[in-house]
Amino acid sequence: MQVFVTGATGWIGSATVDELLAHGHAVTGLARSQESAAALADKGATALRGDLDDLDSLRRGARDAEAVVHLANKHDWGNPAESDRAERAAVETMLDELAGTDRAFLVANGLTGIVSGRPVVETDASPEVGPTADRGGSENLTLDAVARGVRGIGLRFAPSVHGAGDWGFLAFLAAAARERGVSGYVGDGSTEWSAVHRTDAARLIRLGVEQAPAGVRLHAVAEQAITTRAIAEALGTALGLPVASVDPAAADNHFGIVGDFFAQTLTASSERTQQLLDWAPTGPGLVEDILAGSYGSVAS
Repeated sequence: MQVFVTGATGWIGSATVDELLAHGHAVTGLARSQESAAALADKGATALRGDLDDLDSLRRGARDAEAVVHLANKHDWGNPAESDRAERAAVETMLDELAGTDRAFLVANGLTGIVSGRPVVETDASPEVGPTADRGGSENLTLDAVARGVRGIGLRFAPSVHGAGDWGFLAFLAAAARERGVSGYVGDGSTEWSAVHRTDAARLIRLGVEQAPAGVRLHAVAEQAITTRAIAEALGTALGLPVASVDPAAADNHFGIVGDFFAQTLTASSERTQQLLDWAPTGPGLVEDILAGSYGSVAS
């Protein structure tokens, strides 16, 4: 199958490209730079130069593909409205190109703002709609496109997609611990995060491309709930740092952009996803990964 991947050289995207190629698929990856294009070529993928604002490139990538995996996002923390605008325009452009083809379009999303008080399940609809919604309401746009002849599929990722070389939320937490000289957790550390190893997430995406029916939401979640205190304690052990509570009012100052997320419970079940795709996570757990040195160690 010919698969177009945005975010193809990102943390999740690069593993997804490897997974797709290893299982006989042809991959075209959106590349913002010559370096990214070269990295894709070295793997045996085709590079399509462009970015999320280059709608012509997105149209071309979607037009020539049998499936699209949309993982890219601007992540403009200083101007989230711009990120949401660009995301919506990009998704609308690619969905318009795929309308009436019954080809797959998989779109990335997180777990924030969906439900509170319990883990998110795959049947929970995202309340985010409209141009000003988080990520431009792209999950709902994608699922609505099923009525237009697109095999639309939502991909929801745990807040920690972990592994050696990660530059996501856990990397920010590890960097804050080194800078502050203490591995912190917010309040009493009872909030919880779900987690998934990067290789398991990539395998789920590949199975989604190959098998998932139109209109489903897939949860890239291997471990449903790990307390944020347990995460901080594992980082403290790995980095040889003390562990301490951080006042919720000081969380943003202590942790930076990840502070707000670390103060929240962000958990989900993947029971339906595992049953639907016969997907069984096999990668190391988050604490195991941290203790193995994936985010640094005393020795390093």
